Amino acid sequence: MRNLVNESRLQLGWSQQRLADELGVSRQTIISIERGRFDPSLPLAFRLAALFERPIEELFFPDGEPT
Repeated sequence: MRNLVNESRLQLGWSQQRLADELGVSRQTIISIERGRFDPSLPLAFRLAALFERPIEELFFPDGEPT
């Protein structure tokens, strides 16, 4: 699944570890989400959207590309 987690994280100036710490997950989880190798659970996706202050549909794109 395409997502804008990496871009959103960089806009905040956060490292992958900082984001992982904020969410209570491993850095490897963040890496996997950013690379599209792992789709987060729905609760985690909503937590990411809330943290980045974006609607979930502006952060994750199940069809692969943002509209």
